[in-house]
Amino acid sequence: MDGLLDISKASSVTGRSWKIARPDYPWSFPCDHWAHRGYHMEWWYFTGHIKAFDEPGPLFGYQFTVFRIGLVPESPSTDLLMGHAAISDLYAQGHRFGDLIYRENAMLCQFRDLPDEIIAWSLAPHGTSGCWLLRWNGGGFEFEMKDDEHSMAFCLSTLPSKPLVLHGSNGYIRKGRGRTAASQYYSFTRLVTTGTLTLDGRTWKVWGTSWMDKEFGSSQLTEPQVGWDWFSLQLDDGRDLMLYLLRRKDGTANYRNGTLVEPNGRAHYLKASGRSVCCTDFWMSPSTKAIYPMRWTVDLPVEGLCLEVVPEFPDQENVSGIESIPSYWEGAVRVLSRDGKHMGRGYVELTGYGENSRPNM
Repeated sequence: MDGLLDISKASSVTGRSWKIARPDYPWSFPCDHWAHRGYHMEWWYFTGHIKAFDEPGPLFGYQFTVFRIGLVPESPSTDLLMGHAAISDLYAQGHRFGDLIYRENAMLCQFRDLPDEIIAWSLAPHGTSGCWLLRWNGGGFEFEMKDDEHSMAFCLSTLPSKPLVLHGSNGYIRKGRGRTAASQYYSFTRLVTTGTLTLDGRTWKVWGTSWMDKEFGSSQLTEPQVGWDWFSLQLDDGRDLMLYLLRRKDGTANYRNGTLVEPNGRAHYLKASGRSVCCTDFWMSPSTKAIYPMRWTVDLPVEGLCLEVVPEFPDQENVSGIESIPSYWEGAVRVLSRDGKHMGRGYVELTGYGENSRPNM
């Protein structure tokens, strides 16, 4: 993003500094679902699997993300709103991605505060009427998007079937050695989801299950790190698994985080020494020529889990239409046992693969 997200450059403008994540952060819900001014980066991330009510298929994977990007500490007027949305048609094996970015003002986009039910809104991408919207309905999240260029839209409503989970220690996740290399991080790992989805002018009433991540902080990557691999897996036995690996240039992970959520909602932080994630296949993007991992074994022997994570199809790369926005892979996956038995579904995100793809965070 041509320095737009460079923390040191932005901070030096006023001499102020960004707020940083801390282990004693005083969480307060629902207030913490809204924006946190003064932190450099924040995002609301939704992924899920949905299908039509009245048909055995089609089955879709989807992504909806709102980013708040601060340019000058403690100056809301310089925040950016960036939106990403994608739909993966798991039968046709087609993937569509749309994005937008606006500087916050009353005409283009806003992050709002309680008691307003709207968390964030923006105009739709250029050439599309209407808005992208994220709101809290008192019990869950509702969001909508439309992108005429890619002939896609959805309007979805969610309610948690499990309580909110704080990752790490009190929602504090370390990501490097530096003082700022951490984030506040929580999730709803199972959200009952209903609404509508439209592709090429055809609209389905849909239902399914989603996952929501919320992070905020002021540094996601330290100098030797180039990106991360993130897994959100919803198992058929009712357990949910989050894994987060931050990678160096040579592909090795130097920071790892993980959480296993039981069917009753109880969460267990996973020690790095008690698990392994190994790539077993690769795929080269025809669009960017980036080479991505494309199949994994996940072993958690203490928890009795030996999993194979397999993409529904390879080409689920998000390639931005906005200059200087790095491409990344965000795709729907199946979870199998080692003998091929279906064990669940999920999503995987892969950043920092290919040329000029390091997230500027």
